[in-house]
Amino acid sequence: MAVARVTEIISSSDKSFDDAVKSGIVRANKTLKNVRGAWVSGMKVEVEKGKIKEYRVDLKVTFVLND
Repeated sequence: MAVARVTEIISSSDKSFDDAVKSGIVRANKTLKNVRGAWVSGMKVEVEKGKIKEYRVDLKVTFVLND
């Protein structure tokens, strides 16, 4: 039987929401082992002088714990 855990991370990108998600998953894999999935629980943009400066996503990352 596998036991999984969920952790929340925030990732950002100056390009797009998609890029922020990809960056978050890449970074999560550097620290967490057995990452199995993630879902976006929130999205936000930072605006400066009327233009989008940064895209941010809140990710809930699921990973399986080792025995």
